[in-house]
Amino acid sequence: MQAKVKEWGKGMILYHGSNVMVEIPKIINTNRGLDFGTGFYTTTDYEQAKQWAVLKAKRKNMGIPTVSVYDFDESLFNSSLLCKIFEKANADWLEYVAANRTGAYKGIQYDVLVGPVANDRTILVINDYISGAYSFETAIMLLESAKLKDQYAFLTFKAIKELEFKEAKKNVG
Repeated sequence: MQAKVKEWGKGMILYHGSNVMVEIPKIINTNRGLDFGTGFYTTTDYEQAKQWAVLKAKRKNMGIPTVSVYDFDESLFNSSLLCKIFEKANADWLEYVAANRTGAYKGIQYDVLVGPVANDRTILVINDYISGAYSFETAIMLLESAKLKDQYAFLTFKAIKELEFKEAKKNVG
């Protein structure tokens, strides 16, 4: 998974879409299961962050679609931050996402998780796998052809403090 590099200096530019500017990222517990568990989610894809911002503003019916931009030093992966990277939606990714979405994950507590984000099509496959409608093999077969965007989930305070806020782009919708 190749990250977008920009002129700011540390290395990787990451985007977070919301209905507000997020200058100081936080981990907020939610009552819904997320792909990689509770964390602060970003992406290297500006258009994806923009879509998330519009969706969040619409769901909350408040705020304005805003994309916050961060600089992140990816050399920290597995040096000072424990990181897991899923290169694609494969068997390992499916098991991890299914465990997180059902609240059953009890494994290693990573600082950062990187991998594909479930989209409208793949979330249906994951939900059908979780409910038992699809076998593991069928779910993997359906997921492997998916071309998914990326997500970077910062799961600990140690990881979040490494995000350097750069700017916010407001009214992106």
